[in-house]
Amino acid sequence: MRGRVLVAGFATRHVAQSAARAGYEVCAVDHFCDQDLFWCTEDRLKFEELEELPEAIDRMCRLHRFDFAVATSGAEEIAFPVRQCGTPRETAARFLDKLETERFFEEIGVPVPRIAEDGAYPVMGKPRKGAGGWRNAILRSAKEEQDWASLYPEIPYIRQEIAEGTPASVCCIADGHAARAIAVNEQILRGSGESAFGFSGSVTPFDHPLAGEMRAIAEKIAAASGCVGTLGIDFVAGSETPSVIEVNPRFQGTVDTVEMAYGCSLFQYHVDACAGRLPDVPAPGEYAARRILFADRDITIGADLKKLAPVVSDIPWPGAFFEEGQALVSIAGTGATRKAALCALDKNISTVRQYMG
Repeated sequence: MRGRVLVAGFATRHVAQSAARAGYEVCAVDHFCDQDLFWCTEDRLKFEELEELPEAIDRMCRLHRFDFAVATSGAEEIAFPVRQCGTPRETAARFLDKLETERFFEEIGVPVPRIAEDGAYPVMGKPRKGAGGWRNAILRSAKEEQDWASLYPEIPYIRQEIAEGTPASVCCIADGHAARAIAVNEQILRGSGESAFGFSGSVTPFDHPLAGEMRAIAEKIAAASGCVGTLGIDFVAGSETPSVIEVNPRFQGTVDTVEMAYGCSLFQYHVDACAGRLPDVPAPGEYAARRILFADRDITIGADLKKLAPVVSDIPWPGAFFEEGQALVSIAGTGATRKAALCALDKNISTVRQYMG
């Protein structure tokens, strides 16, 4: 074993799995504690609310000795009681604030949707803090803005010009001074309802005419950001130019498709970058697609989906109850082309639906 690592945050399976494959002994603090997290970890602790996460991390560190820790979403600003491998929490805090991120983009001169003037519509409304795009919404009038803001009355938000195009992201590895763009990903969003802009999957690699430009911009951003290890830069790829949207100073939800498509270890890249070593950029071997399946009604999972691994991940325990709209499971498909990968994904989704009844 290369050492024992603590992975902590709201969702950790994708990072813990990558670490275990790279030869590390892993413990996790996680909100879900799905079946496949158990398969790749030595120990794990479950928490319910994010306010409980710091205490759960401290408790895990009292149970085990760790060589280092890695933060995932929700843990970026927590001071760990062991050495942390990744972006310093003070740096991460800047990029968890969308207004501060906007100011950073303007400082370094990259194309970004501007903050909209008061009274201008339509605009994209976004909470200043929060990940995954779940609360973002297009606001077409003062009435729509008032109604949307009333859903989250205690949460500050920004009003941004709308960027037209295809959602995308670039997975980067940075050492605090320089960066390498590993993969350009097409992002799959929910597409409807209150969480229309919520992340729900990815296709890697993303063959887009602006892919090279997005790589170059992402490397510029990552190098200037002060982030260390793996991070993601979100874009909207327009017809003529890409618009930069956000910086995610942590492992991204695209870990699975990047590793499947490129046959690489993002966790080992992350650890090496924390030691000042950046990887050579690999070439993709195939296309990989992943989609999160959401409950279309209140449902109790009766079947044991572990039989469908590794096509499925984030596997719930039999008997788990989900409310309508909650994430059930992740499903993957691969192929020699984007079309083949998406066809495999659709076939696997149908199989999972049939299996669940």
